[in-house]
Amino acid sequence: MDSTQLQKLRDLPIEGVAKRLGLRVVRHKSLCPFHNDHHASLSFKVSWNMFHCFVCGVSGGPIDLVMRFLQKSFPDACRWLADEHNVILVENGKLEIENGGADGFSLQYSIFNPQHYERFFERPWLIDEARRFLFDERQLDARVVRWCRLTSWRDKQGVSWLQTPYYDRDGKLVGIQNRNLVKGALPRFRFPQGAECTIYNLPVLNMLSPGEALYITEGCSDCWAMLSAGHKAIAIPSATLLKRKDVALLQEMASSLSLTFHMYPDRDEPGERLFLQLQKVLPSLEHHQLPPGCKDFSDYYRSTKRKPPNINGP
Repeated sequence: MDSTQLQKLRDLPIEGVAKRLGLRVVRHKSLCPFHNDHHASLSFKVSWNMFHCFVCGVSGGPIDLVMRFLQKSFPDACRWLADEHNVILVENGKLEIENGGADGFSLQYSIFNPQHYERFFERPWLIDEARRFLFDERQLDARVVRWCRLTSWRDKQGVSWLQTPYYDRDGKLVGIQNRNLVKGALPRFRFPQGAECTIYNLPVLNMLSPGEALYITEGCSDCWAMLSAGHKAIAIPSATLLKRKDVALLQEMASSLSLTFHMYPDRDEPGERLFLQLQKVLPSLEHHQLPPGCKDFSDYYRSTKRKPPNINGP
């Protein structure tokens, strides 16, 4: 992997990675999963982004933790981390171990050619698996699906994928996210070579009036739910990766557009951390609390769509 991509994975917050793996972290400590631990001897040094067990001696960073916990090779651990945190690793890249190193592998890149993909979104087509995911499971408004130009396809192995285009504010295609529609399958996301998935749904900025509310969500799914609920919204691709380019764009929006900013953070530590990061950029960002039992806005939206049982019978 190119050093920049590798560093993104190494910079993922160690405690956030531990929680994604299912460890219960309290006051920077957890039971060590690598020996029969009863006294929370696994310690997390947040300032160094490292973990260390004072009993069995294991230590390392986010990649090492995934390798040990899931018993994966270095490349597979990197793919798992990238998939869980929406870090873009170029698909179809050639993996090569560099100089026999334990943690070095490179990916060959190509420039994203939007003209090659634009035709897929001129007449979006939803296969049955995509329709079930969007309308039955997510209960989205069909007008939102059309606005976002979501389409779908099957690969040579018969796996179904939902294809999400990313546009800049001028409507230029800048990236594509492919989402695996097989539950629990990996990789969960795939990206064409050179694709850049930054802030999602930027064309909505052209529809805003001064003083209007703009909602910020985490990920495309919450953005679709927010749009279906009747709000104008954009999405940050991942709670663990707020890029400098995204920050600059948000600052520009705050200074040039007289908007009110709102957010329903996910009910987890990465979601709250993202809100705090955004609040530094957008001091007026308003926090909205999700109801109990809802882990994200998509859950909340679906809960409002459920019909109460008919106690009088059919």
